[in-house]
Amino acid sequence: MTQDQITQLIQSRMHEDGLLETGVEGVQLFRATQAMPCVPAVYEPSVIAITSGCKEAVLDGARYAYDSNQYMLCPMSMPVQAGTPNASPENPLYGVYISLNPRVMRALALEMENASGPAPLPESSFHSQAIKLSRWDAGFSDALYRLLQLGGKEPVTTVLGDTRLRELYFAILQGEAGPFARHAFGAGHSIARSIAHVSSNLHTPVSIDELAAHAGMSRAVFHRKFKQATSMSPIQFVKSMRLNNAATKIAEGMTVSQAALDVGYISASQFSREFKRFYGQSPRQWSDAQKASFRAAL
Repeated sequence: MTQDQITQLIQSRMHEDGLLETGVEGVQLFRATQAMPCVPAVYEPSVIAITSGCKEAVLDGARYAYDSNQYMLCPMSMPVQAGTPNASPENPLYGVYISLNPRVMRALALEMENASGPAPLPESSFHSQAIKLSRWDAGFSDALYRLLQLGGKEPVTTVLGDTRLRELYFAILQGEAGPFARHAFGAGHSIARSIAHVSSNLHTPVSIDELAAHAGMSRAVFHRKFKQATSMSPIQFVKSMRLNNAATKIAEGMTVSQAALDVGYISASQFSREFKRFYGQSPRQWSDAQKASFRAAL
């Protein structure tokens, strides 16, 4: 099976836990042999494919557990809790992280729409669903294996890397998650524009009216469609993005006060109150508990 070949390829290249660059921009291999509870993280537009073991993510209370039977598609920046609950030396986690270029995905989605028409997506299938789990299929497996075979070898990776990455994108758009992805990256999905604006401007105040303007909607319509797409209200989403980004910065060694400023908090006391309300601990307590092992959660 192609999946087994991908696992063998990752095992041959990874001899310790962590992330490993493949030579193709945005594509990394990873390994974990230590169980990690879910901790705050921010998923950028990406696909995470597990070849051995399992991983989980929690978004606004909804739990997504996936293994070698399904890959995870996150088309927009999302504040999540992520972990590796069952990883161990006897049951190691192996996988691939693929950062998705929204511009390329959007262009491919539009090309496919022009060629075959828009992909029908029942209204109920994307309400309150910002993350999609999709079964591996032959197209995805083959495209991923061909991409990873490059192995950072020059000049092959330089010449073929973008082409094979585009093949993988196409396989995603053609697979079980295709209608969801084509909706997310297609021209009609304006919520993505407002989320991109939030991600780029966490350090400055962002109003709901401003986000609605980026989406080209009235405030009322924007609020309803935003919650359908992300399961959160715009205000809740912005707050979660800021706090998860701050938690990441603190875990990586930044001071609490600097992390608060970096994500737009002027009042350190307000930041501490909201952080404790979200995570059940003060920023300092959380930092002490998580700093040593935060990286393993990816």
